This record gives sequence, structure tokens and C-alpha cells, in this order.
Amino acid sequence: MSFDLPRNVILPVDDIDVRLDPGPHPFARDNAEAIAENWQHEIAANPALFDGMVVLLSQLAYRDSRLVGRCHSVNYSTFMLWRKRRENSGAEHAYAHAMLVAGDNALVAIRMGPHTVNAGRVYFAAGSFEPVDFRDGLVDVDFNMMREVREETGLDLSGVERGKRYHAMSTSSGTVIFRRYHEMAPADEIARRISAFVATETEPEIEGPVIIRHAADLPDGLSPHMKPLIEWHFANGN
Repeated sequence: MSFDLPRNVILPVDDIDVRLDPGPHPFARDNAEAIAENWQHEIAANPALFDGMVVLLSQLAYRDSRLVGRCHSVNYSTFMLWRKRRENSGAEHAYAHAMLVAGDNALVAIRMGPHTVNAGRVYFAAGSFEPVDFRDGLVDVDFNMMREVREETGLDLSGVERGKRYHAMSTSSGTVIFRRYHEMAPADEIARRISAFVATETEPEIEGPVIIRHAADLPDGLSPHMKPLIEWHFANGN
């Protein structure tokens, strides 16, 4: 089990080679009983939870502006126990953010809905990698970004200009991979579209959009990993 990359610093990333191992993750294999017991507590507290499939890393390294790693499909119930036991677990989490940049250079994030695990948290629309995000065993980060944005906000980013490269930041809670997506419309118009989409959903995943207009514009409920990403954006032009 190897996790070898700098922590708490934003890294330029030119290539991502994270592959899906068909075998079980050792954490899932070794904690089956505890996973099942914890899941009963989780769904008792929040019956809206669904035990779908996500992935957990067993390796991740940063080499020559590349992220190289290995991950395994696990049930969401496994992920929920891992969140409580992540230290020395032999597992880590990676996820992707489409950093949505409006035509006026404001950032458009979202606030998660009250029935979700991260209720009230503010970050860019995102979700864990799932098996559907892999092509021939290799993660397709942009597919994941666009899929999650579409599911949560209704926005289609397939024709939107992308930043030239990815960036990543690894912390004790996980590794976020992010890339700018440049929308032509101003932030208020993008927020209006998102709000209109949320209003049509029976059980929306998000509460609504959150506009961030400058580096000090930090909304309540902001996830800790977001502050350095916001500061990076406003310090590094368009």
C-alpha cells in the first residue's frame, strides 16, 4: 500500500493514470462485519442513503507531473466505515472537481441538500469515482466531472472550454483533482439555471448554487479543501 505525494500543496497534473483493480480492496475484505454493522446505524439515521458502488484507492503517487494509482470498487457502506477509520486503513479517497468559472470570473459552487451525507457543505458539484467512470480500466476524470455536474445541477459542460491542465491537492481527508471549466454566461445567469433545475427535481441532491466572487468571499459551510482552491483561482488569472 503506497501513498507517495506531497500534502497540502496544489500540484500541476498533466496526466492521470489511475486504474481499477478487479480484486477486492483489502479494507473491504478485512472489515466485512464492521461494515455491515455500521451500515445499519447509518441507514437508521438517514434512510435516504443508497449502498451503491464507489471506489477507494490502494495506491497513489505523484511522479513527473503525473498521478499514478490503483483503486478498487467498494460498496458505499464500505466507504462510510472507512470515513471513520481512515487513519492507517491502507485506503484513501480521490475525487474530481469541475471548477466552474463564469464569464465574470466568479466561481459557481453548490450547497449540498439536507438529506445527503454532506448536508449543508459547499463545494464544486462532484461525487466519488464510480465504476462507470472508467474506460478499459483507466479513470476518465472529465467524464466523472461532467456526469456529476449534470446530475446535480442540470448543466451540460460537454461543449465548455476546459483549462489546459489538471491540478490536484492531497490532504489527510483525500485527494481532489480539479480543472477549470469556463462558462461564457455571468455567474448570476448560471446560478439561475441551476436553481431552475433544482426546482424540477423531486429529491434534489443539492440545495442550490453558491456564487464566490473573490478570494475572501468564503460562504458558510465551505468544505475545508475549498479555501486553497478558491485562493488559487483568484491568484492565477483566468
